Formats: sequence, structure tokens, C-alpha cells
Amino acid sequence: MHFALKALSSALFFLLPALAHAAALDGSQLSLWWILPFAGILLSIALCPLFLPHFWHLHFGKVAAFWGLAFLLPCAILFGGGTAGTVVIHALVEEYIPFIILLFALYTISGGILIWGNLHGSPLLNTGLLALGAILASLMGTTGAAMLLIRPLIKANDNRRHNVHVIVFFIFIVANIGGGLTPIGDPPLFLGFLKGVGFFWTLQHMLPLVAFACAVLLAVFFAIDSYYFRKEGVLPFDKTPDSPIKIHGKRNIPLLLAAVACVVLSGIWNPGITLELGPVHWQLQNLARDLALIGLGLLSLRITPKPVRAGNDFSWGPIQEVAKLFAGIFVAMAPAIAILRAGEQGALSGLVALVFAADGAPRDHMFFWMSGSLSAFLDNAPTYLVFFNLAHGDAIHLMHQMPSTLLAISAGSVFMGAMSYIGNAPNFMVKAVAEDRGIRMPSFFGYMAWSLSVLLPLFLIITWVFFHPYGGMGLAG
Repeated sequence: MHFALKALSSALFFLLPALAHAAALDGSQLSLWWILPFAGILLSIALCPLFLPHFWHLHFGKVAAFWGLAFLLPCAILFGGGTAGTVVIHALVEEYIPFIILLFALYTISGGILIWGNLHGSPLLNTGLLALGAILASLMGTTGAAMLLIRPLIKANDNRRHNVHVIVFFIFIVANIGGGLTPIGDPPLFLGFLKGVGFFWTLQHMLPLVAFACAVLLAVFFAIDSYYFRKEGVLPFDKTPDSPIKIHGKRNIPLLLAAVACVVLSGIWNPGITLELGPVHWQLQNLARDLALIGLGLLSLRITPKPVRAGNDFSWGPIQEVAKLFAGIFVAMAPAIAILRAGEQGALSGLVALVFAADGAPRDHMFFWMSGSLSAFLDNAPTYLVFFNLAHGDAIHLMHQMPSTLLAISAGSVFMGAMSYIGNAPNFMVKAVAEDRGIRMPSFFGYMAWSLSVLLPLFLIITWVFFHPYGGMGLAG
């Protein structure tokens, strides 16, 4: 078990006796000082690889555990062991474990599908691969699509002198925005699906935004890639010469479809049965989904020939990094989420008030920016739920009476997850895979320089076209 999860689980063990009197963390009682551990883990992710690379490489799991405990222990002292234990239960058992199980299944299964051969990483081919990834992201999830295509994309561009921008745009399009069409694509939309938002409502309403955003990004990418291709050319020696494409490990394709089906069925099938184990409450459909996903991942490991995974340079390093860091992130961000949920009674009431006009009407452009900007640094799934409940909380009402508001929350949560490495889990996984292949990816702030330069103008245009109350298509209320 990873160190971060070990430390947090050990803390939970000592807090379990107090859970009989547990109470949820009350965000109205928290000052902004409680967000410091979360800020600490973000700064550690941003700065340590720059200034302490050797230390970070060896001890990032310990750093994540430190910041998780930096919140958890004061919480236990001031609010009681029961409250702290409840936070850990909610963060790890109800959120982190299902999250990491889904990533494990998709990462393992997609890592058993080898796209062998190599194509010439020209601007046209790269743009085509990104467009394909955008489509697959909504069909098999951003994690599945990203892990399936990142290695062939890297291999196709391994003779390019400048290829970092290819990976950055891959994160923008495939690991984030392309997953905005269906609940399968991105976790926030799946949570909306569980809350009652129709599968085809999401497809119908998100299609114009996703198509517009992807078309703009693909055009910008083609221009940038063409510039570098003309300016720098390619290396004189291609270590993976062009060759016909063949797909190996095809037996994993049904497993991948089964994993997607498990996720969808857990949102449709609701037997109303809850299994209780002490303070832990598992709904049967979620427990069945998680067990099935673990089984599919293990089956993939069993049936995939070793040469196939070797051809993918498959290793556990990227998902281990995500597992360790997000264990700390899920715990350390708990007070930030609690403060947001407190609404007008919380320390961030000024920010929450921005999403409604004086007469109580929703301000769709502010729902887009608030849900989006927080999703860039908080996990976008709980952030989506906060603004979903803040807007009204009833899916039927939102779909029919406030469709533009629900659209703004959905688009903000999905799109702006691309603004930072931690905005969406596949971002970090793609970064880790690229670095594992020898690509020097931008630092935390270096990546944000790209996202602010490319995505921020795009989101401003989207605001004007789709959500601005005085312009564009008039979709805002």
C-alpha cells in the first residue's frame, strides 16, 4: 500500500472509536486558514519538482501524507476524532477509493492494448490523432482515451525536435474537453447523471460547446505544430521508423467496453440496498461496480501477453504517482469543499454570492467561471456537485427550467479541469507517462503558462458566445 494511503489509513484507525459520535465537517465554522494544507500540497506539487527534484522523486508520497495530516490532526483536536474520522471516511472510502479503482481499471486495460508500428508525426497526423482522441474521450472516458493514445502519439513524434506542445494540447483536448459529451466522458457529468441529468440531455446541450472548443483548439494546434515542423524539421535519425499500424492485445477491447458498461449501469441500476460496515456505507450498485472494475483490471493483467505490455513500456509509475498525490489532495481539500457547501454561511460567501443577481436570478457566466476556476485546482467532481446544489439541486428543474445554468456548470467543471495538472486525474497521468518516455514536460507553472495563453482566451470567447447576458447566442438568463 502506498505511503500516503498508509499514513492516512493509520490516522483513521485511531479515529474509528470516536466515529459513533461522528458529525460532518461544518463549513460555516471554518475560516480560510483551514485551506492552508490544501494550498501547501498545491505549492509542493508546483515548486518541489523545480527546486528539489531528487527529494520530490523519492518522497512525494510522504509530502502528500504530511499535508493531509496537517489538516486532519488539527481537525481531530478541535472538532473531535469523530468529525475527523468522518472526513477521512468520506474522502477516502466514498471518493478516493472508487476514483482510484476506476483509474486502475482503465489504465490497466488500455495499457494492454498495443498500437504497434509508427507513423510520421506530421501536423496533419497529429491533429487527426487529437481529433480521434476527442471523440474517444466521450465514448470511453478521458482516462481510457488518454492512456490508449498517448503512447502512439509520443512514438509518432519521437523524432521531432520540439514535441512538448503536442502533449500539452493532448491534455487540453483528449484528457479534458473531449470528454464533455457524455456522462461516461468526465466524472462531473457522471455525477450529474447519477443525480438524474439525462444521458442525451448532456449530449444535446454540450455538443455545440465541445465542438466549438475542440475545433478552435485543433486549429490553433495545427498552426503551432506546422510552425515548429517547418522551423525545426525532424531529427536525422528516427528511433522508431514509420511502419504500418497493427493492434495487439485486442482481447482487452471487450474488457474496456465492459468497464464503461459497469460505470453506466451503476448509474441506471439502483436496487436501494445499502451495506453497512461500521461507519462505512456502500450502496450495492457502487460496490458491485468497483468489484467488477477490479476484476476486469486483474483479468486484463492475466490474459495480456507480456510482450504487449512491454511494447507499451507499461509500468505502474504513473498511476502510483496519481494514487499517492491524490490521497493527500482528497483529504486536504475537504475544508475547502465544506466552506463552499456552506454557501452564504461560509467564509467564501462573497464568491458564492457572485453567481446570483440581486433579484435571485442565476448569472450563468459566473456559474461557468466559478465552477470552472475552482475545478482547475479542486477536484472537479465535488466542485460540480457544490454548484449543482447551489443552483437548485433538482435535476428535472435544472434541465427544463434552468438549462443554461446547468450547461454553464457542466462546461465549466469539464473544460477548466484542463487549466492545471491537478484539475483532472488524466492530466497528471499523461504528464507522468510522457516524462517516463523522456519528454521534459513543463513545470506546474510552465503548464499553466500554456493554459492561460491558449485556454483563457478560448473560455472568454465561449463566455461571450454561449453565456454572456448581453451578447452571443442569448443562452444566458
